[in-house]
Amino acid sequence: MDSAALSEIGCDTKVDKQVECLAQLAVQAGLRGLVCSPLEITALRPLLPEKIQLVTPGIRTGAEKADDQKRTLSPKEAMKAGASWLVIGRPIYAAENPRAAAEKILASLM
Repeated sequence: MDSAALSEIGCDTKVDKQVECLAQLAVQAGLRGLVCSPLEITALRPLLPEKIQLVTPGIRTGAEKADDQKRTLSPKEAMKAGASWLVIGRPIYAAENPRAAAEKILASLM
């Protein structure tokens, strides 16, 4: 969601502040991990205990179109930012050769 979408549902705060607030509430409630945009990893890592897992969809290699994902990073960028787990769907399953696409992504992380 962006600021306009938050405003539509009656939340007049900026996206980054809403994400931080919800993340801290989730940790206080006992959750051990969060799903977040790759663009929020850098802001969340210093606020959350190290043991909290960050799962990030919206991973794109740049070779494919973003589709419905507006806030993306490459696999390497997301890992460098502090992601625990990457969700890499369409760049693999929509590729002409899914195995080769997955191997290329893996190689980019080495």
